[in-house]
Amino acid sequence: MPQTAFILIVTNVEAIGERLHELLRADHGHSCNTVTTLDEALASIRRRAPDVVVAAARVAGLETTRSLVELLDRLAPDATLLTIGETNARPAPEHIAHLSLPDTDQAEDVVEPISRAAGEAVGRRQDRLLQKSMHEHEYEVFEGMVGDSPAIKRIVERIKKAAASKLTVLILGETGTGKELIAEAIHNRSGRAKKPFKPVNCAGLSETLLESELFGHVKGSFTGAISDRKGYFSAAEGGTLFLDEVGDMPLPMQAKLLRALDRREITPVGSTDIRTVDVRVVAATHVDLRKRIEEGRFREDLYYRLNQWVIPVPPLRERRQDIPLLTHHLLRRVNEENDLHVDGFSSEALGYLAKYYWPGNVRELKNAVERAAWEAEDRRIEAEDLPEDIRGTREIVPAAGGMAGLTLAQMERIMIERALTASGGNREQAAKMLGIGTRTLYRKIKEYGL
Repeated sequence: MPQTAFILIVTNVEAIGERLHELLRADHGHSCNTVTTLDEALASIRRRAPDVVVAAARVAGLETTRSLVELLDRLAPDATLLTIGETNARPAPEHIAHLSLPDTDQAEDVVEPISRAAGEAVGRRQDRLLQKSMHEHEYEVFEGMVGDSPAIKRIVERIKKAAASKLTVLILGETGTGKELIAEAIHNRSGRAKKPFKPVNCAGLSETLLESELFGHVKGSFTGAISDRKGYFSAAEGGTLFLDEVGDMPLPMQAKLLRALDRREITPVGSTDIRTVDVRVVAATHVDLRKRIEEGRFREDLYYRLNQWVIPVPPLRERRQDIPLLTHHLLRRVNEENDLHVDGFSSEALGYLAKYYWPGNVRELKNAVERAAWEAEDRRIEAEDLPEDIRGTREIVPAAGGMAGLTLAQMERIMIERALTASGGNREQAAKMLGIGTRTLYRKIKEYGL
């Protein structure tokens, strides 16, 4: 997501400064301060550290670069200094980018390089602060979950309340969002923690096979039943049974599950013996169960039996602020599990990770981090170490399958994000890509908090 910057403009020609200010604010949303003397420039830097300083090489007869570099070195180590005109000053320190721009009377000629420099400077600052924060402060991991977004905090609170209750829990979320992790967290925090936690995936199994998996079977009850087998309800006795993708369960099996939940009784396949079980059920699905009910594919009575306590899990793209901490946590695990020593990510790599659509959610992020850690040539993961599909996020709209189930507002937000990414943050160009007016785009950016 493009970031705005604070830009200091130092120029003898007040009209050029004002024009630059106008263009940078209108086209890219940056805030600017324009001054006409070196003293004013130094005072501005002391008041507020800029991300970029655009300065004429000489102002009022004074060479500006040396003084600006010395102060930026102390107060704004992530800043970029762009000088207009020839300068003989010593090179800027390595961490202060120094690029000479040609003399020009046309402010429009330098807007794009200034804005690019601004984005890079903001990225450096955010990367440094993030790395500093993550290394200095031990972040909290709750049952394997990491994040400080409001969404994660709500999930943690609902897990704690669910663990303290005896209610049946229904977890709703896309594939890869960590639904099983949440189910296991509920189990671990409950009074059943010392008893078994048994996960079962209900998708892709026939009625007979799923019934056998859940309730068990007796020898000879069907072809291949060469001995008695205990089902997962019995295996989870006293503990928790996690039914993943319960929305894909065959209809006849749904009736048998409802009976087991209501009566706490099961009958193995091929048997007439009724067995009492003490099992807490936590279910999860990525499908819209209400829609399945309307289609006649899911029992309404089972739906109400399962959703005594609902935990909605947002996709990763809707809690992007968790991505930096999550990637750092995943990298730490990859290092420990594989005896690697990768320190972190470049700001460019983090930018790609933050902008990507993540159709596979946290599971996809974990795989991407592990692969990138092995690809890294040194102790830091660069953009080129990331999988190509993540670096190739220049398309405005994600694949059609990734749009399924999204609201119109969510799709609009995604398209705007992609257009801004593809245009390198140029809002005028992004508006053209989207076929809307620039004013409309500004309003939408503000509306969605982009």
